[in-house]
Amino acid sequence: MRVIAGIVLLAAVFAVALPSPQDAVMVLRFRQLWDGDSLLPNAAVVVRGQRIVAVGARVAVPEGAREIDLRRYTALPGLIDLHTHVTYYWDRTPGTTPLRPGKRRTPEETADVAAENAKRTLETGVTTIRDLGASGGADILMRDRVAAGTLAGPRMFVAGRGISAGRGGGPASDAIAGEVDARIKAGSDWIKVYASRGSFDSVETTQTLTFEQIKAIVDAAHAGGRKVAVHSYGASGVKDAVRAGADSIEHGIELDDETLADMVKRRTVWVPTIDHNRYYVDSKEDYGFSDAAIPPLREYIEKNLDSTRRAFKAGVRLGMGSDAVYTGFGQNTRELEWFVKAGMTPAQALQTATTTAADLLGKADALGRIKPGYLADLIGIEGDPLEDISAVIKSVRWVMKDGIVVTPAR
Repeated sequence: MRVIAGIVLLAAVFAVALPSPQDAVMVLRFRQLWDGDSLLPNAAVVVRGQRIVAVGARVAVPEGAREIDLRRYTALPGLIDLHTHVTYYWDRTPGTTPLRPGKRRTPEETADVAAENAKRTLETGVTTIRDLGASGGADILMRDRVAAGTLAGPRMFVAGRGISAGRGGGPASDAIAGEVDARIKAGSDWIKVYASRGSFDSVETTQTLTFEQIKAIVDAAHAGGRKVAVHSYGASGVKDAVRAGADSIEHGIELDDETLADMVKRRTVWVPTIDHNRYYVDSKEDYGFSDAAIPPLREYIEKNLDSTRRAFKAGVRLGMGSDAVYTGFGQNTRELEWFVKAGMTPAQALQTATTTAADLLGKADALGRIKPGYLADLIGIEGDPLEDISAVIKSVRWVMKDGIVVTPAR
């Protein structure tokens, strides 16, 4: 008994003496570092637990710190994808398509298999996502598993089931507050609103909710402490959503100058998701889309890009969103190339996935920058993404989230 007691006592002493994971200290050294605002050469980052505690060319190295040489890479803040559907999973069974999967899954089963989508997203350097639409609470399950550390994936802000017109013209005025409240009680971080048609191979722009309905949803959500993202493929739905006070607009073409000016005034974030239609064009065989569906998709891409170019010139705040579904995970950051085509510098494009995105999520003091006090979300890029944005798409070599290396150097 004395031997056992001694072992227990010794174990207790070591438990006190050894540093906990929360106290572990690392010093990361990079060739250069973009902190969300400016580029620093020969930069080092000191990480303690989940947080960044120091950044600079000359930092004091704490005693016992583990040093990691990443001087092959440019460091960027962990990226934020503002529009995903991470629970949309396809197992590629022969004879099936993403939209005709051949089997139904429970929310728990969906959360299990969609872990692959989460992993692919992390590997692109995206350490945070806003997931805008899922059924059965599978997204809430995934969010909570990531937060608990039982699922390797980006941190998630989720919307659950969106509010749409359905077949009955949308919710009645006296039912809207209840619709919003039900989603908040279910655990939604955001409220997603479908204000128009348009999805997958359809680029139909017909508006399906009125201004009054959108306004009532926005007001109820804001009263409940939630922000609102509004899907609209067409210009009229975008205009009404902006006037109604939506926090972000998803998709959209042919935006007029009045709408753009209103976006600037209200600081509305526009997430144009230009690349998601490129993905549908490239993946038409997987989906079984007809040849006739492709020209309208390509036409929408060009109109989407044109509006993005005009929005950027007008000063609208733009956010990176992939609208990733099914086989689109792993392509989450390709929107950045479209932003550069729209006239942005690579640094400005990166801000759509860092500082602007973090601000929209209400996390401007914790995400989107590599600065003391921020969460230790960093990625290592081979090449110079401030000169060539394609390096972000093609050359992510190392990823850290919450102070944990989730993609080792390769």
